[in-house]
Amino acid sequence: MDKNKAIKYVLQNARHLELAVYKYYFENESSQAVIDELSKFQNDDGGFGHALEPDFFNPDSSPIATNDAIITLSRVNALDRDSDIVKGIVRYLASHDSFDEDKKRWLFAIDSNKDYPHAIWWEKKGDGISKFNPSVSLAAFMVCYGNRTSLYEEIIKEGFEYLQTGREVSGDDINCYLLAYELLTKNGINNIIDINVFKNLLCKAVENCICKDTEKYGVEYVPMPSTIFTGRYMEFITTEIEPLIAAEKDILGKLQMEDGSFDITWKWYTPYPDEYEQARVWWRPRITIEKLLFNEIQIGESL
Repeated sequence: MDKNKAIKYVLQNARHLELAVYKYYFENESSQAVIDELSKFQNDDGGFGHALEPDFFNPDSSPIATNDAIITLSRVNALDRDSDIVKGIVRYLASHDSFDEDKKRWLFAIDSNKDYPHAIWWEKKGDGISKFNPSVSLAAFMVCYGNRTSLYEEIIKEGFEYLQTGREVSGDDINCYLLAYELLTKNGINNIIDINVFKNLLCKAVENCICKDTEKYGVEYVPMPSTIFTGRYMEFITTEIEPLIAAEKDILGKLQMEDGSFDITWKWYTPYPDEYEQARVWWRPRITIEKLLFNEIQIGESL
């Protein structure tokens, strides 16, 4: 991997938000610039939209985009319960907009996504719920920063019980579980579920979800080590995952494009070719930053 070319690409092409994230990690800048740029995606109701998640252009607030915002704030250690941005998120989630009261889940996809350019998976199908994505992490956020109620505790417990069944968990779902774990542990909340058991279950789930066929890395949309390990969650790297990390690092140079970036591995499968290309433009610096962070991993540092 040519780090200099990757850095040059990010500096020249990233949205202001991703550029602020890059500078936080690699130029020791404060998280305030990240907060300032992220706030531009926040609506008056406290939720997030406006293509924060580049694969749907819906300006309306959605649980998924709001979860994306929480991930960003967590990454740069900017989850301050007294900040306006966090108070806004609490207000949006407490309103239960796009929340199924009967099934006690936030929606993965909302109705209004169809009214704006989007990838096909953001079209609401059925009840719009996708297991615990993003409900488990949003519930953990509310327990930590909002009103700790039995409802949110119940969602966390049910997510925990689902992990205990040993059923397959996707890479996107795993990241929600990891965020929930991070929020609960950082805030010292260990009396809802057994945190140690939760960590052990997550270690196994992470191992199971990462694709073992390294020839698919960067070619197909499969969970790779860099899907999860981008400057965080190092304590979940096991001896089984270490060779997969090494394998991905070995092929980063082959996956890197001539301009120094890393491309997406998916299509939208919807009739928005121009908007899809715009989303690619937004995704590539974001993915390139993730690869830069992933490339910093030293095998064995987590064990």
